[in-house]
Amino acid sequence: MSPTSPTRTLPPTERLPRLLALVPYLQARPGIPVADAAGDFGVTEAQLRQDLELLWMCGLPGHGPGDLIDLSFEGDSVTVTFDAGIHRPLRLTSDEALSLLVALRTLADVPGLAERDVVDRATAKIEAAAGTQAKAPTGLTVNLQDRGAQRPDSDEHLVVLRRALDQQRALHLTYYVAGRDETTERVVDPMRLLLAEGRSYLEAWCRRSGDVRLFRLDRIDAVQMLTEPARVPAEAHPRDVSTGVFRPSAEHDAVTLRLGAGARWVADYYPCERVTEAGSELEIVLRVADLRWVRRLVLGLGTEVTVLDPPALAEEVRQEAAAALAGYQEGP
Repeated sequence: MSPTSPTRTLPPTERLPRLLALVPYLQARPGIPVADAAGDFGVTEAQLRQDLELLWMCGLPGHGPGDLIDLSFEGDSVTVTFDAGIHRPLRLTSDEALSLLVALRTLADVPGLAERDVVDRATAKIEAAAGTQAKAPTGLTVNLQDRGAQRPDSDEHLVVLRRALDQQRALHLTYYVAGRDETTERVVDPMRLLLAEGRSYLEAWCRRSGDVRLFRLDRIDAVQMLTEPARVPAEAHPRDVSTGVFRPSAEHDAVTLRLGAGARWVADYYPCERVTEAGSELEIVLRVADLRWVRRLVLGLGTEVTVLDPPALAEEVRQEAAAALAGYQEGP
């Protein structure tokens, strides 16, 4: 086998499916040229050779002679001479089958799950293969709750949201905006349901704001599917939430805070534009869409945080804190 040439590092989610498919593929095509196999898998020949080298280190527990996958090379062709039992069907214990069923049922309840029918088919196959032991917990249900959210009506809301997406109908929402501490009424055109940062969201075109918005499901107080069809504008695109729900930009207000030891977690929890060590304290700059949110954060942290900028925010915090203290001094 010729030495491999440098290739880019692939994420496990991209490489693992190919490694799992390689052995049965090669078994069905003994002596296939490496270049042909690389073409079928859509990778470079160098990348495929690295995959084959990795397969040499895969196999059964023990990892000794007769335990690992073995390959034979003749020139530029390859043949699998020992598959380490990969051809044998997988046998699950009752505990393993039950664990898979619980995981699949949890996955099936995730809002916005694509290809849910695939999950349902996999569940049915495991139940059929495992027999009565796996079917015993059919009464088991998995309840996905957002952290800190105890909404008994959230399941009912989710049913309406899914129906509106399936039928492409507009929705009327009664929605609580935490940043402004107010309840709003709005008509939206639903786009998708998604899970981000451990919370469930409805992404929709909001006619009130004229833009795409994310609505947390646990903050939807009421939802009604309308008779009119959803009208999502062509310029409305799904938001990339891979790096978080909130995406700071230069258009947002910059706030500078000094954090004490008890508030250093803020720098880890919220996206910061700059973090500077200042002795035992931290100075951070973060961009915010609503200064009222920062005011509540600062008031909740008490003496562990100081507002350095903007001055107007510092004055608002001082006045609100003074009013709260005055209320305690006045007594009942």
